[in-house]
Amino acid sequence: MALIVQKYGGTSVGNPERIKNVAKRIAKFQAQGHQVVVVVSAMSGETNKLIALAKEVQANPDPRELDAIMSTGEQVTTGLLSMALMDIGCKAKSYTGGQVKVLTDSTHTKARILSIDESNMRRDLDAGHVVVVAGFQGVDEHGNITTLGRGGSDTSGVALAAALKADECQIYTDVDGVYTTDPRVVPEAKKLDTITFEEMLEMASLGSKVLQIRSVEFAGKYKVKLRVLSSFQDEGEGTLITVEEDKNMEQPIISGIAFNRDEAKLTMLGVPDTPGIAYQILGAIADANIDVDMIIQNVGHDGTTDFSFTVNRGEFAKAQGILEGVKAKLGAREVTGDNKICKVSAVGVGMRSHPGVASQMFKALADEGINIQMISTSEIKISVVLDEKYLELAVRVLHRTFGLDQ
Repeated sequence: MALIVQKYGGTSVGNPERIKNVAKRIAKFQAQGHQVVVVVSAMSGETNKLIALAKEVQANPDPRELDAIMSTGEQVTTGLLSMALMDIGCKAKSYTGGQVKVLTDSTHTKARILSIDESNMRRDLDAGHVVVVAGFQGVDEHGNITTLGRGGSDTSGVALAAALKADECQIYTDVDGVYTTDPRVVPEAKKLDTITFEEMLEMASLGSKVLQIRSVEFAGKYKVKLRVLSSFQDEGEGTLITVEEDKNMEQPIISGIAFNRDEAKLTMLGVPDTPGIAYQILGAIADANIDVDMIIQNVGHDGTTDFSFTVNRGEFAKAQGILEGVKAKLGAREVTGDNKICKVSAVGVGMRSHPGVASQMFKALADEGINIQMISTSEIKISVVLDEKYLELAVRVLHRTFGLDQ
């Protein structure tokens, strides 16, 4: 008998019919003797509807009240799923994040979990109930309802699994696992049976939308076995995300190709080549709460240098405006920008023991006439910035180059 935490996303519980199907799936697990805790998202589209409603009343909704409104989406799903389980003869009990006592900090709309009291859930599990918990939410020390930010139900699922020391946390979504790349771009993409936390963390941060990055961090930290499965298929083992194991010696060099279209590049030309320049440029960007990704500073010539960095495309105009202000202060020559770029990355723990991955990647792109604008590396990934029009070609070429279609 195992203790399993299952998380179902918005599309999996998108209408009453799907909720009934989820109930049948849960009942099968319980019939096998497992204890099941279920974490649910709001029905698909529901959270956006609630936010739009709030904005009709207040242009910039008060964060505390917005959390109170947004948290109702998940509450509806927990009630409906519990009813669906009762209807097929399963004992079930629904909980809000506050009723479980998922304690968070007080940062409304993007709170972080501090602790979880699992005693009530354990009592109900021992009494034979399926425990159905609203994801994406908790309460702060003052009893205010808080929410965990976009994709927060994944984090709720993993956090509950860690608190309960569950045997496995299963994330049910509309895909049947983690793929070597997006199958919509490369039809030959293969589903991975296993992937390490490190690789999944890189894939999530580089644009793979299967799992929310915070949930992967959480799972890695607390050694929660994480499995991604499809809620629309009964067969299949999905993808297991695990700690790297030495016995897996035949680990492929590259596990996946990730990409992100939401990138923009800014360059300040003719910056004085003196200490503190990077801070003066990026300090102003950080003060505006804009995340910077890749950074390149050229070698100085004649006392000046060029400084480039990338930001999320949605922040491009704002960042460009800030740089124009900094330019005058620094006496730089000009600010240029390009919001038609993309980032493509090769990820794999096998890189550590296989030299030459970068040159293989650069040669494959060069053979296709694709120019690389920026490069960034870590121990298990190589990312390049390219003109956006080459995105799909680059992903296909690299997928083939590293034998991921085999």
